[in-house]
Amino acid sequence: MEKNINKKKIIIICTGNSIRSQIAEGFFKKYKNNWEVRSAGTNPKGLNLLAVYVMLEKGIDISDQKSKNLDQFINSKFDYVITVCDNTRENCPYFSGGAEYIHWSFPDPDIFIGNEEDRINEFRKVRDAIEKKILSFIQDDKE
Repeated sequence: MEKNINKKKIIIICTGNSIRSQIAEGFFKKYKNNWEVRSAGTNPKGLNLLAVYVMLEKGIDISDQKSKNLDQFINSKFDYVITVCDNTRENCPYFSGGAEYIHWSFPDPDIFIGNEEDRINEFRKVRDAIEKKILSFIQDDKE
């Protein structure tokens, strides 16, 4: 079988690897299923159920994704290293192999205070912003 030399390797990083990076991983897997996509956190705390819920609304099931520690990928090579929260940008380790570092700042919807419907709407806003950013990135990427 011929190896796909255009297969991109990407890692999306945030602090908890519970919401934003998981949502981004889900969208990348949907829109670029020929890429190798991972997500991880500097302090993983488990997949957030509201992230699963709002992604299901988009027809994407991320319930099998796991919250992973960034340490397990530190010796891996990636084409793109994308941080999706400001804290992680400040603490992002160096990956060898010529990775392109990209930072997308998205608010943490989990810290939003409000009733259940307001919280879900905040998760939707962040989800939709991530999707829009990924679609733009994919369109601009030259394979």
